Amino acid sequence: MKGILRSVVTFAFALLFLGHWCLGQQPDNLSQHCPPDGSDPKAECRNPSQKPEPLKETVVVTGTYTPTPLEDVDRSVDVIDAKDAPLLFNNWVNLVQLDPSIDLQERAPGDVQTDLTIRGSTFGQTLVMVDGLRMNDVQSGHHNMDLPLPTAAISRIEVLRGAGSTLYGSDAMAGSINLITAPASYSELRLGSAIGNFGINQETGSAGLLHGRWNESLDVERDFSSGFRPDRDYRSLTIFSDGGMQTALGASRLLLAYGDKPFGADQFYGNFDSWERTKSWFAGFKQDLGKKTEFDFAFRRHTDEFVLFREDPAAFENNHIDKSWQTALRRKEQLSPNLTFFYGGEGFHESIDSNNLGIHDRSHGAVYADFDVRAWRRFSFSLGAREEILSSSHGEFSPTIAAGVWLKAGLKLKGSVSRAFRLPTYTDLYYHDPATLGNPNLQSESAWDYEGGLVWDQGGHYKAEVTVFQRREHNDIDYVKANPSDLWQAANIAQLNFTGVETSWGVRLPRDQGVNVSYTYLYGAQQALNGLLSEYIFNYPNNNAVVSWNGLLPGRFMARTRVGAVSRYARTPYGLWDVGVARQFNHVAAHLDLANITDTQYEEIPGVIMPGRSVVFGLELYFSKHK
Repeated sequence: MKGILRSVVTFAFALLFLGHWCLGQQPDNLSQHCPPDGSDPKAECRNPSQKPEPLKETVVVTGTYTPTPLEDVDRSVDVIDAKDAPLLFNNWVNLVQLDPSIDLQERAPGDVQTDLTIRGSTFGQTLVMVDGLRMNDVQSGHHNMDLPLPTAAISRIEVLRGAGSTLYGSDAMAGSINLITAPASYSELRLGSAIGNFGINQETGSAGLLHGRWNESLDVERDFSSGFRPDRDYRSLTIFSDGGMQTALGASRLLLAYGDKPFGADQFYGNFDSWERTKSWFAGFKQDLGKKTEFDFAFRRHTDEFVLFREDPAAFENNHIDKSWQTALRRKEQLSPNLTFFYGGEGFHESIDSNNLGIHDRSHGAVYADFDVRAWRRFSFSLGAREEILSSSHGEFSPTIAAGVWLKAGLKLKGSVSRAFRLPTYTDLYYHDPATLGNPNLQSESAWDYEGGLVWDQGGHYKAEVTVFQRREHNDIDYVKANPSDLWQAANIAQLNFTGVETSWGVRLPRDQGVNVSYTYLYGAQQALNGLLSEYIFNYPNNNAVVSWNGLLPGRFMARTRVGAVSRYARTPYGLWDVGVARQFNHVAAHLDLANITDTQYEEIPGVIMPGRSVVFGLELYFSKHK
């Protein structure tokens, strides 16, 4: 333990020493733009005949220790604006599908038991956060996306591609996704309802209140479907509260959330007519302690009731209750206008009480430090490290180095090297059923991530980017078997390498139109399995392409469309086409969402059939009072 702490302290002082040898200049102030969602009452903000304005300077917090303009982040980060045209997306999961580096392996629409992977990872190797607070489930990575978060509560989605353990600790091996909510900026009330085929019935409600230094927003969402086939019905209820206040210490925020999702799980985990119900409780508190220090605290409770045979529940049933506590204290020191030193500590406690997995708990802590240099429009450089203290004899060291240089105006070269790790879940360690067996002797996963890219940005009117990456993994956890008749057995795989290329191109056009074309190619080292059958690792997409358009149509209609094509390893390629149309009236808005227009039959997880064409129509009443 003393050796670990000594290494971290030495590292911190070395960064401080280096900081005094670097110089820079003051960054420019952030430019101001009209809101893109039409909420600003000024007419000049929504004149469709005017020339397209440059893209606003998006400030992100994912991939750095402090909010930074997107164009100055040296990691591969994507920002998806959820408030740009909220009526055009029936669920926040549809927004994530715009990034081809993300693979959503869905078992049903509407975020019902969805696995999320980045750059060909497994679902456990991607970290999911809400406002920077960890949401990954200690029972099973299958529940990482089981979020008590209505779509209306999300302001934007930030995606960090590549290792992120220096920032966030365990699980961020291939990337992380951070769902950012926003306190109420003005008082408003929204009530909505929608219906569709497959017995779809949705109700939503949002209320925001702004009074002096205090603000509160409340979002409720209910989603019901009788299913497109037997035992594929679902219903969900999510409630999210975001309250904030400005005090003498700084900003205070209290997040409270609840989710309840029962669903038919036919074929989800094998050839069984299963049924499952999950519930989530979440509370998070964020407090500024002056301008340099932030304190975070959060608690998450998740329950999972699983019945293997829906028609015979007594044959096999699991009940899991897991709890997660997290706390963090973060501080930054501005050594000069362009030199910043970040450091802090975090603590975690995770426990489970299960009739199948047993009763277990574990605690771990971390200390980190990061030195950041920014010479505005010239170069940037960051060096960081994190020591995760898992026990008296076991720790995980996760360093990161990232740099960028502006070759000329609008052209930037950037790259990074990072190490990441993942702790096994309790399902990996202890689970057993008629088809699966865990392994209590599993070791932690680890990976080195390398990437380099070139960004061409012409004032926001045109933007293109290409990134080459490689991830070298060790001790990957997967379920394998030698013969089809054997049980799936959890095991460590010694080494896997994933290499890929990400490309994207976007253009802004008149009438608020935007066109984006993006493509990701990925290759994995299949020979590493030595002839064993794999359950999860090799379900990744070799090729994933997305073409999307959004903009204004005559008659003040808003519209968007997305065409995606996916080719998974050793499986038949398929394509999906989605369309959304909306129109705002005086206090009333109507929207139409069409998914899988071509009625394609496809499976994102082998053996789990996804629904065909769906049509959802809805109305929303809204009343708002701008400050």
